[in-house]
Amino acid sequence: MELLCSPTSLSSSFALSSALLVPRSFSMPGTRRFMVLCSSQKESQMTVSVTGATGFIGRRLVQRLRADNHAIRVLTRSKSKAEQIFPAKDFPGIVIAEESEWKNCVQGSTAVVNLAGLPISTRWSPEIKKEIKGSRIRVTSKVVDLINNSPAEARPTVLVSATAVGYYGTSETGVFDENSPSGKDYLAEVCREWEGTALKANKDVRVALIRIGVVLGKDGGALAMMIPFFQMFAGGPLGSGQQWFSWIHVDDLVNLIYEALTNPSYKGVINGTAPNPVRLGEMCQQLGSVLSRPSWLPVPDFALKALLGEGATVVLEGQKVLPVRAKELGFEFKYKYVKDALRAIMQ
Repeated sequence: MELLCSPTSLSSSFALSSALLVPRSFSMPGTRRFMVLCSSQKESQMTVSVTGATGFIGRRLVQRLRADNHAIRVLTRSKSKAEQIFPAKDFPGIVIAEESEWKNCVQGSTAVVNLAGLPISTRWSPEIKKEIKGSRIRVTSKVVDLINNSPAEARPTVLVSATAVGYYGTSETGVFDENSPSGKDYLAEVCREWEGTALKANKDVRVALIRIGVVLGKDGGALAMMIPFFQMFAGGPLGSGQQWFSWIHVDDLVNLIYEALTNPSYKGVINGTAPNPVRLGEMCQQLGSVLSRPSWLPVPDFALKALLGEGATVVLEGQKVLPVRAKELGFEFKYKYVKDALRAIMQ
């Protein structure tokens, strides 16, 4: 028997996937000879460096990547926090790196996912507003510099960077897609600078910017803050309830990011929102229904402003954002309607 295989590439990006036994006659009568033909296919495993991995979305993304046997490098500012969230016994093989070690992680990675940033659902003091913007710009700038300064042979080929639907500003009547202009408020300014920083990546790096809406999940985000109020029979619409609520189930968002990592068609701006946004009043009604709780007790504007200050504009004003690009790319949303998403989350 002789073994005939095509050589692997220098980068080890090809692996043997199957073998065929093909009979070949010897010159000697009555004998047979077999030749093994080995086909090869592109290695599917990625090495992904992730900022913001300890956050609500980042944790779920890490779990998804790990489930598919990809190598993961967690880029963090707090190694102790990351080690608590990703203990070695449960996440063997994950590399956890503080900032001084990010360079060695980014170099040699297949891709980088940038999710870092201070949460915006808090009271906005001048210092907090500065940190909301600064945390995003600083980390994105550092990641882009590390990518650009990597040797060509070790440079990641993909950067998936988070941004937000706050890019569009707010409106009760407008409808926004990826081609809509930017708004003029504070969050729109943050998003413009955030995206502009990511787009400074080397021209050979594919950049996908995911403008994320309100992410629904039980373990974090806006829903985790709303559920206790409803469970105490104190839930209801925030403000008028007429503001648009552009949402996405956390699993759909993770799948969208994953697709952006693996599919070369995913580049430029992609809205990370479900195809059917709702008015916030309807969202609260559906949540009350799923929880078997009333949703008639509205939270007045002044109470929310007292709690969140200027940050209340995030929930008191909204925008109707449609995922036009994702649908063009053929992305399949598992949760297209908020009622189905809420039911799945609360099961």
